[in-house]
Amino acid sequence: MTHREIRSITVKVVNGDLDIAAYLAMPVAETPLPGIVVLQEIFGVNGHIRDITERFAKEGYVAIAPALYQRLAPGFETGYTIEDINIGKEYKEQTRAAELLGDIQGAIGYLRSQTPVQDNPIGSIGFCFGGHVAYLAATLPDIKATASFYGAGITTMTPGGGEPTITRTPEINGTLYGFFGMEDASIPAEEVDQIEAALEKNKINYRVFRYDGADHGFFCDQRASYNEKAATDAWQNVLQLFREKLD
Repeated sequence: MTHREIRSITVKVVNGDLDIAAYLAMPVAETPLPGIVVLQEIFGVNGHIRDITERFAKEGYVAIAPALYQRLAPGFETGYTIEDINIGKEYKEQTRAAELLGDIQGAIGYLRSQTPVQDNPIGSIGFCFGGHVAYLAATLPDIKATASFYGAGITTMTPGGGEPTITRTPEINGTLYGFFGMEDASIPAEEVDQIEAALEKNKINYRVFRYDGADHGFFCDQRASYNEKAATDAWQNVLQLFREKLD
């Protein structure tokens, strides 16, 4: 599907006086369309995240990727060297759950302001740091479907401190799909089990996908850890989730 891109939009944060940058991709269409919020890795709204945003537009969604490091480093984006990882982690450790949720709510508000979306369903997808944030965002009433990719720390912490994000599982409103690589040292298999147990205990509509031989970042085709087989299967499951719950 043909799409147009708007690279320099700004989003008004909910419960704050900050405007944050965001990357928007939307189809040229007259019919109502669902929205997708794309949540970045620690590397910012870089080429990989922009590509995913555009891929959703080609599938018929209005997609937006808010810059979650706006308060810390406006315009930040980087690659995947050790130095890049270190600075990305430094910014991640300064984020706060309440601010992140306000940023996402602001992105949702922007989507709602777009004629194709308005009152149509909205989903969320996140990777790495964004995978953790997507689990948090699943507690927002507007989010009807969530795809959380290898979000480390869900069982052990929450951005800014406090009870681990997993304790908010009862607040999840819609359907959640979790995607994990079984070679991911940052998310031990027992933590994946804990996440699945929490989703099951709280009667959340969910699926958990475990990919043998896949490492952290397996979905990103710009990283050495890219796993084409796992990424292809995961993408098909993401599209199935959003088509069932949003279209």
